[in-house]
Amino acid sequence: MYGLIGKMLAAPGKREELLAILLENVGAMPGCLSYIIARDPDSEDGLWITEAWDSKESHAGSLQLPQVQATIARARPLIAGFGERFETEPLGGVGL
Repeated sequence: MYGLIGKMLAAPGKREELLAILLENVGAMPGCLSYIIARDPDSEDGLWITEAWDSKESHAGSLQLPQVQATIARARPLIAGFGERFETEPLGGVGL
């Protein structure tokens, strides 16, 4: 399996709008085992995104899906930047 944990920073005052966009149409990604978006309680503009995929290739392929590209295009103007990013190797647990 392949995993990612990353912090996304919304433009000031735009976190809830960005969050709504990122949560639309998240169920149709082949190979995606888990996709969780959470508010960062220590940052009013921060979001944490945690993903688990059956493979690194499935994750890369998801970026070519029309609905994912459309979501990225809509979200891009609301993204101020990115924080930490970690690649992981999920081993199992609840939800996997």
